[in-house]
Amino acid sequence: ALLDLTGPSEVKGAWKGSATLPCTYVPVKGFVEQTLRWTVLRDQTSSTIFWRDGSGDNVFLSEYRGRVSVLKDAPGNVSLHIQNLQISDRGTYTCQVTWRASNNSLIAKEITTVVEVVKVAVTKPVIRVGELGLVVPAGARTSLTCVASGSPPISYRWFRSTPGGKALLLSSQAELAWDSLQPSDAGKYYCEAENR
Repeated sequence: ALLDLTGPSEVKGAWKGSATLPCTYVPVKGFVEQTLRWTVLRDQTSSTIFWRDGSGDNVFLSEYRGRVSVLKDAPGNVSLHIQNLQISDRGTYTCQVTWRASNNSLIAKEITTVVEVVKVAVTKPVIRVGELGLVVPAGARTSLTCVASGSPPISYRWFRSTPGGKALLLSSQAELAWDSLQPSDAGKYYCEAENR
């Protein structure tokens, strides 16, 4: 039986988003995972981010605290999850696992993944309509939601067209809601999404 780590050679993540650095193996009978180490290489300096052994999980680099985790109780899955990606998270990450065999010998394997952090421009937004659709009886409650993807934060603005082709700013929220629709609320509405 062969113990081997598998994972991609490169992972791209969106700035301020989250990313998973896959690192998996097929558990083999008679071999017990002793240690897991995740390191990052930046500017020719290698630093340990995450260390797991019998005593538990430790995050060594303060800039990753509260942002990185590895699943517990998921045999064979030692993938690293990073939240709120920063541009400075770019680098070469190494996943290293050491197993103890039934004869007490140790086996270590490692794989590396290059992480790129990219700023993603906001997409053209789509409007999600409430349950009642676009033709709604007077007095009803409804809402329109503006949805876009890209690097957060994304800001939204809702406008209504007025006579003379002017746009009236209604809201700076993703959702535009009405508690009790009036006939005067009928008209054309526009949403705009923007990020950095």
